[in-house]
Amino acid sequence: MTIRAVVRGVGHYLPERVVPNAWFEERVDTTDEWIVTRTGIERRHFAAENEATSDLAVKAAEAALKDAGIGAEGVDAIIVATSTPDFTFPSVATMVQGRLGLTHGFAFDMQAVCAGFVYALANANALIVSGQAGRVLVIGAETFSRILDFEDRGTCVLFGDGAGAVVLEADKAAGTTSDRGILATDLHSDGRHRELLYVDGGVSTTGTSGRLRMQGNAVFRHAVEKLANTAHTALDKAGLSGADVDWIVPHQANLRIITATAQRMQVPMEKVVVTVQDHGNTSAASIPLALSVGKERGQIKTGDLIVTEAIGGGLAWGSVVLRW
Repeated sequence: MTIRAVVRGVGHYLPERVVPNAWFEERVDTTDEWIVTRTGIERRHFAAENEATSDLAVKAAEAALKDAGIGAEGVDAIIVATSTPDFTFPSVATMVQGRLGLTHGFAFDMQAVCAGFVYALANANALIVSGQAGRVLVIGAETFSRILDFEDRGTCVLFGDGAGAVVLEADKAAGTTSDRGILATDLHSDGRHRELLYVDGGVSTTGTSGRLRMQGNAVFRHAVEKLANTAHTALDKAGLSGADVDWIVPHQANLRIITATAQRMQVPMEKVVVTVQDHGNTSAASIPLALSVGKERGQIKTGDLIVTEAIGGGLAWGSVVLRW
């Protein structure tokens, strides 16, 4: 007998405010055509002034719990992947815990930027397989609009705000590739590449939140190679191959990265869940958002084999293979 971490529910939340590419044309030297051609992004959502990351996270969590058909009291642990927390501390996860009315279990944040949700899934899987928790609520939530430099046309057009969540639950399985749940994970980081994608502020340096900085071309080159490699590694660990994949649900950073990675994996774009055109890059929220939207669209169904992969500042990257 094998214990697997199975997805029982999924949900998401997007702020009401939709920001089309045309909004940026009035602020920086760019056009809708330029943005769409280079990124595939057509619009994104920005949080309202009174909306914090925890607000988005709570709404996504409530949607996932409803989809799972369970109450918050049935959750043993909460992990929130975010790089834009409400405060330096306490963690967003404990704030979500309090808002959901949980008085038991434990909660903590995971910071791996755009790879945060993949890291959070891997850690939730470890908690479940080791018996530390029977049910874990895993959330990716971001308000990246708070750290954008709206005079930098190369970065400000790329990002958006949102949140997505999944409920993972321990389940007994046969220990084969046909099992539902997480079948393999693969995580990496390389701190030598810190300058490629970072925020130029922090508590112990500037005492400010700072603004996002990125060397886009260099990040693109790293992303395509590293994402395809980590996905193949995770599939190898699971005893599977690209031919077995029903859906790639990638980090939604840039359509060109998504397309190039799928080509390297030899998986047709018809098997890739794409939401970047509507959400932009929502960092740690992008994969759970795409999972939730993919299920809503009727793309993702029970039994489907899914590969998720992401790369973010650090650099940090990784992938998860799971059967829905």
